[in-house]
Amino acid sequence: MKKLLAVLLAAVLAASVLAGCGKEAAKTAKVIEIDLTNEEYAFGVDKTQPELLESVNAFIKEIQENGTFDEICNKYFGDGTPSPVTSAAYDESKDQLVVATNAAFEPFEYTQGENYYGVDMEIAAALAEYLGQELVIQNMDFDAVCLSVGQQKCDIAMAGLTVRPDREEYVAFSDSYYIASQRLITVSDDTEFDGCTDAASVEAILNTKDSSVKIGVQNGTTGQFYVEGDEEWGFDGFAAEAVGYKNGALAVQDMLNGNIQYVIIDSAPADFITKSINTMQ
Repeated sequence: MKKLLAVLLAAVLAASVLAGCGKEAAKTAKVIEIDLTNEEYAFGVDKTQPELLESVNAFIKEIQENGTFDEICNKYFGDGTPSPVTSAAYDESKDQLVVATNAAFEPFEYTQGENYYGVDMEIAAALAEYLGQELVIQNMDFDAVCLSVGQQKCDIAMAGLTVRPDREEYVAFSDSYYIASQRLITVSDDTEFDGCTDAASVEAILNTKDSSVKIGVQNGTTGQFYVEGDEEWGFDGFAAEAVGYKNGALAVQDMLNGNIQYVIIDSAPADFITKSINTMQ
């Protein structure tokens, strides 16, 4: 069902598979099923287009009420089949909806060949149809997504964006469409967190770790702010070192290779990535 990550993971897995040939079984990963944070995802709209923001909010309400949002989510969290989304070429002479994303955040946005997939990408396609516009998707580093909208290079950011005051400098956030959380990933034979029942008990263990312990995060995401500490969010941070990656899959594979001890990323990508990597190990 979740048939992706082949392109993304092929390179990082190749070395570990070859190295492990004829030796002990490859390590696998597991997600500690405890929410460490609670946050809201929303779309970041160009501040100079208030009419677009109004339309996006009306669209979010409509797809949540008519079941379209649940149908899309079922393709990635249930037993549905993901649908490919294509991007038109940018053309100033056409009426287009230009979407900024970071297509390395499964299952919200990712690529397979020339097609885009993910919850946000299918919502983007539905939004463009709702607006009567042609969809253009601009794939970029996560840190550039809101900035590109703030500079009027794109109309809207759709990239698993958590609502944050610092991002409001660049975009006007739509109504929330998804509640997310951060979760901890460890190697499967790590039993240290098995007795944890809530975020406080997980954090109590993490607080015992010093700077020799490395925690993988995706650059620019809530996971990084959570590990490093962030006053605006009320995150105290940890003494452990936060190691940044372009995407969660690279972080999890590096953990399995023994270079870091843990990974902290959003819950949906955490589940998607660990299942995909474990299948390929």
